[in-house]
Amino acid sequence: MFKRILFVLLAGCLSTTAFAQAKQRIEKAADMPRFSYKIDGKLEDLVRDEAAFRRFAEQVRRDDLSVLDGYEIADKSAHRDLLTVLAQIDFLEGRYAEAAKRAEEIRALEEKPADKLVSGMGIRTMVAAEAKVGNVTSEAYRQEVGRQIAAELAKYPYPVIANDIKSLNRSAEITGEALLLGGIRDQLQPVVDKAGGVLSSDFAPAIVGTRYGLVARLPLKQTLIDTYGAYLAANKVEKPDIWAARDVELPAGKSYAPVMVAVWDSGVDALIFKDRFVLDGNGKPLFLAFDVYENPSNSELMPIPVELRSRIPAMKSRMKGLSDLQSNIDSPEASEVKAALSQMKRDEYKSFIEELGLAGNYSHGTHVAGITMAGNSYARLVNARLEFDYRLLPDPCPTRELVEKNARNAMAFVDFFRKNGVRVVNMSWGGTAKDVERALELCNIGKTPEERRAIAREYFDLQKNALQAAFASAPEILFVAAAGNSNADAAFEEAIPADIVLPNLLMVGAVDMAGDEAPFTSYGPTVKAHANGYQVVSYLPGGDRVAFSGTSMASPQVAGLAAKMLAVNPKLTPPEVIAIIEKTLDKTEDSRRFLVHPARAVAAAQAGAG
Repeated sequence: MFKRILFVLLAGCLSTTAFAQAKQRIEKAADMPRFSYKIDGKLEDLVRDEAAFRRFAEQVRRDDLSVLDGYEIADKSAHRDLLTVLAQIDFLEGRYAEAAKRAEEIRALEEKPADKLVSGMGIRTMVAAEAKVGNVTSEAYRQEVGRQIAAELAKYPYPVIANDIKSLNRSAEITGEALLLGGIRDQLQPVVDKAGGVLSSDFAPAIVGTRYGLVARLPLKQTLIDTYGAYLAANKVEKPDIWAARDVELPAGKSYAPVMVAVWDSGVDALIFKDRFVLDGNGKPLFLAFDVYENPSNSELMPIPVELRSRIPAMKSRMKGLSDLQSNIDSPEASEVKAALSQMKRDEYKSFIEELGLAGNYSHGTHVAGITMAGNSYARLVNARLEFDYRLLPDPCPTRELVEKNARNAMAFVDFFRKNGVRVVNMSWGGTAKDVERALELCNIGKTPEERRAIAREYFDLQKNALQAAFASAPEILFVAAAGNSNADAAFEEAIPADIVLPNLLMVGAVDMAGDEAPFTSYGPTVKAHANGYQVVSYLPGGDRVAFSGTSMASPQVAGLAAKMLAVNPKLTPPEVIAIIEKTLDKTEDSRRFLVHPARAVAAAQAGAG
């Protein structure tokens, strides 16, 4: 809690000196203060009722200000998150000048070039429109917001902000009342009901954000679509592709060494890779898999429930539609998913979102494998499947037994890799201590935030320590991991594996085709390389091709590069591979991006083969 400094009264009381209260520094996300809020009635009623929301928001505002006033937060992203909630509350309560000031404070804390320009643009332009028109409900106000946004966008270089504006446009296109309310109805309301009407500060921003979306943003939906759409249409400029010139493909028929590469992910469709897949003693694709309960599984892909198997084509179509929306591509799939999300009925949210999550898990590993194997006919693929829960409410809930099984399975995977001669492992997944804590609350485990924090810390440390020990037990294997997609410092968040430091572990962030930092990519001292993670085309199960974005797509670019380097020089050790990659990459002027150069790295590896 707050570190208190006593006032020192000078002798004779002729003068009094007050020493400034020292701020306690918060080094990790899991150490952020926690608060609890009593909820009377339904959350949907809370976000719809102005008086009820004002009472709730007053408590949130008080607590967020106490954190900002009493603590020094090491991570700017966490600082921005608190200010964002305060700015939304200020705007909703008509304190427009204060909201605009908060927006500028947020922008001053931004670190990515695009965010330094467009961060807070929504609130800035809405406040400016209100000042000119005098209200926030009229058609004149909506038109003025559009004019203000267009005027601001015109000031900025399109190549810098393009990805962010596409994201803002997509968000506006899919927003609807059911989508805004679905999370609090189907995920948070059950939590409140089980906890006797209590919700923690972990989920309070969702309540504020939902009312802000309903009251401030949803009425502007068409204005935003029209304004962003017109801007994107007027700037149909393809960004330069820096990766084509850097790419390297190993031609077949050379005397290069075969390289065993493992994709430790949600499963891989072996049929796509055919003779490049490592086979077991029975001539079948080799894999090791554990299900969501951490039990051994005989399924090479994420199992689809019987009742949903007929939905697989539709699920894959929606995955493509979401990808097209992200790229501002007008396609039938994009139109369908846009309409489905924005026009969603009240009772459709849970099944829709869970189905999307299931489709993502079903597709993810195959997509990652396609990127890892590209351009390298000497790579041999090994499938290591873990399973992610896709439900709004965790199933299963965290338990010590489950965590201990997970820890044992981490070593089982690495033993499997060693036994089969794997040289490179890609890991496009992760988790944090706060993720465990939130799952505990969703499961109504722990009576107070402090108790949940203690349980989460115990479970998380068990997992992290087991994973680190497993990596360290195989110094001959290079592990390549995604930094994460939270636009935050991976070390501050304690993301695993992204926060683990070992000589055989390399962390990868994402940039786009031009080398510009992706809006979503996490960053921090453990991120040592960046690769293209924006709209990367690869396979879905069955062989369909689609583009996905994420650090999940950047990491296998580097894992694939490492496999090429080992093919031309199999004597390289993991630290040597990492050293060559780091020596041959390009560090940008802002010192934030370390752009890998595959052609240089492979050439350097080959030169070292002698």
